[in-house]
Amino acid sequence: MLPRTINREFAFTLNDVARMLRTYADHRAAQFGITRAQWAVLVRLDRSEGLKQSELAEILDLQPISLTRLLDKLAQCGLIERRADPVDRRAKRLFLTPAAHPMIEKLGDLGEDLMATALRGVAPESVEQMVEYLDVVRENLRQAIQHRNAGHAAEARQLEGQHHG
Repeated sequence: MLPRTINREFAFTLNDVARMLRTYADHRAAQFGITRAQWAVLVRLDRSEGLKQSELAEILDLQPISLTRLLDKLAQCGLIERRADPVDRRAKRLFLTPAAHPMIEKLGDLGEDLMATALRGVAPESVEQMVEYLDVVRENLRQAIQHRNAGHAAEARQLEGQHHG
């Protein structure tokens, strides 16, 4: 058995908390007849209306087909609409409908309540500090992924050059 290290404990704890938060959010979102994934779509669109479906899929780290199903359901419920992209006729841009705004307000209140439950007993200054630290972790990971992707691209170009040489 591997010895416990604080770095691995951090990773396990972060993963457990994220999983439990998703489970609890799904449970709470059900009272409004939506899923946590649909909630995430609505919140992202509230922050950035007019995104292309491909952009939203990337932001939410979803496969395009999975996002399409979520969008179809939200459109059927009258919460979002797809509009033609004025520049790229193949693309659709996503917008909230007026009916979405009351739902987003309710979800905002629900999110605050959900996080108040999750953070009960944690001082607000500690929450601020955790957010700052997690921002650093996120940036470190973003850079590591970017570096890895750049390395893979360079490797592929090198292999391509060998095959043609």
